[in-house]
Amino acid sequence: MRFVKMHGIGNDYVYIDGFREKVENPGELSRRVSDRHFGVGSDGLILILPSQKADLRMRMFNADGSESEMCGNGIRCVAKYGYDHGLARKERITVETLAGIKTLDLVEIKEGKAEMIRVDMGRPHLSRAEIPMALSPEADPTAQVVGEPLVVDGQTLKITGVSMGNPHCVLFVEDTETAPVLELGPKIERHPAFPARTNVEFCRVIDENHLALRVWERGSGETLACGTGSCATAVAGVLNGYSQRRVTIQLRGGVLEIFWDPAGDHVYMTGPAVEVFQGELDPWNFIGGPR
Repeated sequence: MRFVKMHGIGNDYVYIDGFREKVENPGELSRRVSDRHFGVGSDGLILILPSQKADLRMRMFNADGSESEMCGNGIRCVAKYGYDHGLARKERITVETLAGIKTLDLVEIKEGKAEMIRVDMGRPHLSRAEIPMALSPEADPTAQVVGEPLVVDGQTLKITGVSMGNPHCVLFVEDTETAPVLELGPKIERHPAFPARTNVEFCRVIDENHLALRVWERGSGETLACGTGSCATAVAGVLNGYSQRRVTIQLRGGVLEIFWDPAGDHVYMTGPAVEVFQGELDPWNFIGGPR
């Protein structure tokens, strides 16, 4: 089975071309190939598949084998692969995901290869029911979650909830380098307030146009970057009055440009996509064989 290793500012995945390969158990395959010692090493597995609704279809699996609705860095790489490898040789590509159909524009192409891609991430979902967050009898399911207290291990945190097709919990911190990402990330991810679990963003406001960010990804742990998390954080910055609608976000793996368009209420993300190498794996070693 052939695969391609790709990343968007360090958020790396193993990609398999479903036009040519068949994957029987993608969740288990993701868990094994993601292992950085016994597998290829990645934040998860992404399948590039035919679609009857769009140019391509993406299925994304986290490192723990769970399937996620959407991946912002991953979908840029899907569009790059589609263009570079001739599956969708055009500068505007549509991709079907569990979070709906996304439109991607290839804004920078060099020597026949896509390098910089802008994604229409769609409308952010802001109500408690849409995120989703657990509903108490007195809670309004249509209300936004902005600066709301959340008790974690006896500590009260102020959180903002946003869904970009997948759930996000954003915290604003004084310093991302010293923020307790590894300690609080997994506890918030599995907090009873989030019935579908959640991604967790730790954001420092540099100024109204620049944010710094670390991310604990649902099902994968801390990653060098998260596209949907960056979009959710940009929205949370506006909702809390900390930032403008167009921001540059510095993550550990690189930079993303995010714009929350007031006219159409859509969030646009622009960033690079990189193919690192191609390879071949024996599925028996990952699925059937001992570990």
